[in-house]
Amino acid sequence: MTEREAKARAVKILAKSIYRDLEAQGFDEKQIVALATELISEVTSKMARGDKAQQVA
Repeated sequence: MTEREAKARAVKILAKSIYRDLEAQGFDEKQIVALATELISEVTSKMARGDKAQQVA
């Protein structure tokens, strides 16, 4: 297994674990989707800032 494959597997395991923990704490599906949406928004914003920084350099 390559490092990339190992990391992909770890991400999948982590996601499942986080989902189960949130569910156990009483979060419903809509709240979990809202969290996922916020995470994607944060990553997208960071990527956009990185693209702008590279264009300036």
